[in-house]
Amino acid sequence: MAASPRVVYRRLLRTRGPAGWWPGRTAFEVCIGAILVQNTAWPNAARALRALASRRLLSHRALRGRRAEAIAPIIRSCGTFNLKARRVAAFVDFLERRYGGRAEAMARQEPMELRRQLLEVPGIGPETADCMALYAAGHPLFVVDAYTRRVFSRLGLIRGDESYEELQRFFMRRLPADASLFNDYHAQIVGLAKDHCRARPVCTACPLDDLCPKQGIQ
Repeated sequence: MAASPRVVYRRLLRTRGPAGWWPGRTAFEVCIGAILVQNTAWPNAARALRALASRRLLSHRALRGRRAEAIAPIIRSCGTFNLKARRVAAFVDFLERRYGGRAEAMARQEPMELRRQLLEVPGIGPETADCMALYAAGHPLFVVDAYTRRVFSRLGLIRGDESYEELQRFFMRRLPADASLFNDYHAQIVGLAKDHCRARPVCTACPLDDLCPKQGIQ
């Protein structure tokens, strides 16, 4: 059987079951988590989210008008906390101006227009914007990350040096435009990369082993 995005997903879903991602009780929490997890592991971002929640600051109303300097010490666990505090403050301001402070209102915006708006917020790049659009607003935009590049370049389906937009188009042209599918697929890739397709791969018992030519693996 030849590998393809559809075949890979079906195999992962059958062998690993639904992944259940992204962590977050509200659309706003999902968006803040997408900022805090930039360039760090999820447990570090989760600790920062809990620190905000313990101070009753995990809402637009609570963070509105709060200076980045006041946010930074609270989110120290997520790394580069001064920078991320500025990004959180910028997003909160964006949400106030564009959507009246309601992250849920982003669901009513046209997906690519929402993406364009998010990319104008300082510190929000394509991956973060698409995480917000997919997981907080429910729009069918495929999220590409470093794990995606690693897994699919080893499968020989991509080179791995394509631009973010090229890789996003690669998946979206080959899969149904379904937010639930994109949600679980991204989570499946993350899980596979952590369990098997690591920087130093553990191919034993990998559900894709028979599909994978192991491109780039010595």
